[in-house]
Amino acid sequence: MKITANILLGDCRVLLKELPDNSVDLIFTSPPYADQRKNTYGGISPDKYVQWFLPVSKELLRVLKPAGTFVLNIKEKVVDGERSTYVMELVLEMRKQGWLWTEEFIWHKKNCYPGKWPNRFRDAWERLLQFNRQKTFAMYQDEVMVPKGDWARGRLKNLSETDQIRDHSKVGSGFGKNISNWLDREKVYPTNVLHLATECGNKNHSAAFPQGLPEWFIRLFTKEGDTVLDPFMGSGTTNIVAQRMNRNSIGIDISPEYCSMVKKQIESAKLILFANTGKYDTVENTGHCAVH
Repeated sequence: MKITANILLGDCRVLLKELPDNSVDLIFTSPPYADQRKNTYGGISPDKYVQWFLPVSKELLRVLKPAGTFVLNIKEKVVDGERSTYVMELVLEMRKQGWLWTEEFIWHKKNCYPGKWPNRFRDAWERLLQFNRQKTFAMYQDEVMVPKGDWARGRLKNLSETDQIRDHSKVGSGFGKNISNWLDREKVYPTNVLHLATECGNKNHSAAFPQGLPEWFIRLFTKEGDTVLDPFMGSGTTNIVAQRMNRNSIGIDISPEYCSMVKKQIESAKLILFANTGKYDTVENTGHCAVH
């Protein structure tokens, strides 16, 4: 299987127009948050953020396959002691573009150090918003199952009569559960809260996330040979993880330094893969760091 990593230097609002329609299986990205990364990306004020991002989301909607998924890692900032509303406003405007806001995941930063401000505590989480083009989409839930855990030891030891039949929700939601279904299972499906430390192998970017974050979503929404896009590539974590997992990837960034760094890291990873696993037939870096 031929695996490609296409690294593009330039403004994603321009370069996304060059990608074919319906060509990407998963978009996983963390754009600059409002008024952050000013030295690298210039910074976007909260009151202008929605209008700045909508041209990007319009192109993402075009390049994503009908059964594909877009995962957006984003968090609103605090201005004068009050949470900004630009993330909520962005969701509403993206729905007008045709996006379906399907789910919201929480990344719990389990090693976040303590702290406070006069009117709030330190953030220890970020949101990941899932968008889709249609209600049916590719999703491989068995790929992210987790060990059953300690809760099962006591909970499944003495089952009541209710636990052994489908117990319908008492609030009329239509949902129900049968606890006895989990007796002989070693793994269960996870929740929508991901517990990951903030440490990552790449220290050359101001907001690099851990490899486990894109890896979880790549497992959930793609299979080998699919294509993953990160239009705000930064340190290239998404692309490097995608390559390791036998997925094609496209990364776009406006910084020549990051483009060059990611290309070198992908080349190094390619050599390691060949030496240690022999899993891939070909890993090709088609990136070009030339200004568009």
